Amino acid sequence: MKILCAFGQYNYGNAERGESPEYSAFLPALRNLGHEVRLVETWNRRAYADLASLNRALLDAVEDFRPDVLLSVQMNYEIWLETLELIRARGDVITLSWATDDSWKYREVSRFIAGSYDAMATTYDHVVAQYRADGIDHVFATQWAAISDRLQEPLAAARCRYPVSFIGTSHGSRSQWVEALRARGIEVTCFGYGWPNGPVAAEEMPRIIRESFISLNFANSQGENQIKARLFEVPGAGGFLLTEPARSLENYYRAGQEIAVFADLDDLVAKINHYLAHPQARDLIAQAGFQRTRQEHTYEHRFIQLLRFAQSTSRARPRAMPVPTFEQAAARHRLTPALRLLRNVLMRLGALAFGKEKGPRAARRLVYELSWRLAGRHTFTAAGWPGRMFPHD
Repeated sequence: MKILCAFGQYNYGNAERGESPEYSAFLPALRNLGHEVRLVETWNRRAYADLASLNRALLDAVEDFRPDVLLSVQMNYEIWLETLELIRARGDVITLSWATDDSWKYREVSRFIAGSYDAMATTYDHVVAQYRADGIDHVFATQWAAISDRLQEPLAAARCRYPVSFIGTSHGSRSQWVEALRARGIEVTCFGYGWPNGPVAAEEMPRIIRESFISLNFANSQGENQIKARLFEVPGAGGFLLTEPARSLENYYRAGQEIAVFADLDDLVAKINHYLAHPQARDLIAQAGFQRTRQEHTYEHRFIQLLRFAQSTSRARPRAMPVPTFEQAAARHRLTPALRLLRNVLMRLGALAFGKEKGPRAARRLVYELSWRLAGRHTFTAAGWPGRMFPHD
């Protein structure tokens, strides 16, 4: 099949944050399965004059590439619902959205955009019931995975370079965990945006993981521990994973046999010291985790199932909204003088309250939070206020 991907090469559309897991993982897995793949950049909004230009570029790519499937990963309102309805109206493209962070984004993004897709994929199996309660039956529970091209047999503990390592952006609780470990005499070598070592290239990550005696994973994000790609990447790269617990983790690995799980700081310190002192136990777990990953948890496994589901979903579902022309949608995407004035006032107030750097983001967040709560689906249309006022944020 021909698959057009709509997401970003870099995390949050910012090259300084390194390649996104979607770019690093989805494209090669789909190509390994024999599909022809093309990417449309939709996360780096500054590459476009406005969101009308971004959506026009997506439609042009559909017309030029003529894909069988459109696979998107939406940040929020960058792809208009009108654009999705225009693509669905062609009748020759299956539209599929991979929803990330549904533990909180379902409420403010996924439930509003789902009606304009033929199929939705979520990495939170417990959220499927909420989709269905809201009348969204075309949803499939999937999960992150390991990149098959980067699978490597584990190194013996004696050959590892880093005693304890962590790869990921420095923020919030992650920095607190690392500082708490250092206070207990355990040094953690950290890589990623915000750490002194900085981000590492995607192809370097498996080497660091494989050469680490222990690879840490901190699963917390906006309140609830989550399963992320790193859970599968570490065992797949031949690493020994020591992770926070997360809901449904037991569906993928056996704690104490294929990975190790810690409950709190005292438990984390105890388990680091235990496995550092027992390299043979560490090696047995790393090997078992690698074998489980290779057999069950690669993106090829995920996409075979997901694409089969997307193909089976009914194309006879009614449209979620009338299908306009692109010109009609774009005409509603104007920054009127009133909206411009409101944006400027909010940005100035935000700068006064939070500073010049964080102020504009605070202003955009305020408008977005009010919009999805009060206007719902309208937020994700061409006429939505956040997209008209803050097209590049």
